[in-house]
Amino acid sequence: MTELETYLETIEPELRVMTRLFGFPESVWEEPKRFVPQAEEDGSAYRITFRSEGRTAVCSAPVPDDPDERIRTLHRKRAARRLCKQTLYDLCKELTGIQPPWGSMTGVRPTHLMLEALAAGLSPEEAVRKLTEEFDVTPERAELLAEIAGEQRKLPPPGDRWMDVYIGIPFCTTRCAYCSFSSGEIGDGSLVAPYMSSLEREMRACAGILRESGRTIRALYIGGGTPTALPEDAFAALLENTVTLFPGAMEYTVEAGRPDTLTRGKLRAIREAGIRRISINPQTMNDRTLEAIGRAHTAQQVRDAYALAREEQIPHINMDVIAGLPGETEKDFAYTMEEAQKLHPESLTVHTLAIKRSSRMSLENHPLPDGGMTANMVEMGRETAREMGMKPYYLYRQKYMAGNLENTGYALPGHACLYNVDIMEETSHILAMGAGGISKRIWPEEGHITRAPNVSNLRDYLTRTDEMIRRKEELFLPDPAGQGGN
Repeated sequence: MTELETYLETIEPELRVMTRLFGFPESVWEEPKRFVPQAEEDGSAYRITFRSEGRTAVCSAPVPDDPDERIRTLHRKRAARRLCKQTLYDLCKELTGIQPPWGSMTGVRPTHLMLEALAAGLSPEEAVRKLTEEFDVTPERAELLAEIAGEQRKLPPPGDRWMDVYIGIPFCTTRCAYCSFSSGEIGDGSLVAPYMSSLEREMRACAGILRESGRTIRALYIGGGTPTALPEDAFAALLENTVTLFPGAMEYTVEAGRPDTLTRGKLRAIREAGIRRISINPQTMNDRTLEAIGRAHTAQQVRDAYALAREEQIPHINMDVIAGLPGETEKDFAYTMEEAQKLHPESLTVHTLAIKRSSRMSLENHPLPDGGMTANMVEMGRETAREMGMKPYYLYRQKYMAGNLENTGYALPGHACLYNVDIMEETSHILAMGAGGISKRIWPEEGHITRAPNVSNLRDYLTRTDEMIRRKEELFLPDPAGQGGN
């Protein structure tokens, strides 16, 4: 087996994603498989060929080189993967006549490619042209990436000396139909006290890891779940521990997604802790839809929560909405946008519905909404954000997403969320605590990321907290062989 064939051995899942963009059924990957790459290499170039229905697509690319064997292998794997996906894309486009809005990009972070092009010295206009020509991205999407890259370049630059912190609270009042996160309904609250005790132990240990690693905290995010689902005393204690153990971050955010979990006492605790950014997420302002997706609150409760947060002088409120929710029309989404403008959030994230395999919608076999209608909703969200004076600052994509579209975050000038950019672009180390948290160490020169995941099951987390701490010690603290380093 050649080096190229070895690199392509594990790529089939990504090729399945590619054929799905063009409407091919999963059966094309059953034996005999319809799409099988033929790989050739001559030492200086890779060459991939796909054939189907009398059509042929062939692409080639130079073989990357580097004196460091590890880096050389990583770059060659990446080049082989991109080449194979691009060749299959060319064939599928010829067979179907379909052009997906993101072209041959199937990754969740397309902004990476724009940032790579700009870092190589291309102008924004040249980078847009490169993405449209090489990846067949529509000009509108390429220009969106250029605008986002421009906004990100205004932020404090990431680097090895920085560390982001994530603290996970895996409780919600109810579980949304589309949700696949590691969270559960808070129920009678019997697990809150033992969970918070284990989390505090992990937080104290991680504060030590941060200090010993020689890094400085950059941004901190308390997410979930819904942290504000905690009782007031437990929530206030969490915030006090957070700012005591992890002082000096450039930015602190608390996820307060469910408006029905907010009280004046919790908002006051947020303000008194010095936390300036929260997220109150209606997803939709249509009561019928809220009931259908299991949100268990009303649109009026969203309005009341925003009013209460303003009374408590919370300076930055983010709003999340979802395009393509079950049963919604463009008129329904337009109403949500009208109501969003009345609430004046400082930032707005427009998500496209993605049905995750472990969500209730997936288990009940809900189909994705019409792609064309959802695309119109996403564009409506973009126009609304611009009308509110916001600019796009981060973007990511997911599998099984309606219309092969995207999630985009918009913000007023000076209100881009540093943590959102860091985690989506994977440019900063992440020290994550709590059930389901994933710590990440970035190796920028190698283009590689090492992960240390916490267990997702809440009860397992309670009995294995010390193990979760050790995983992060092994990830971030210098090792005897000198593989670590600051």
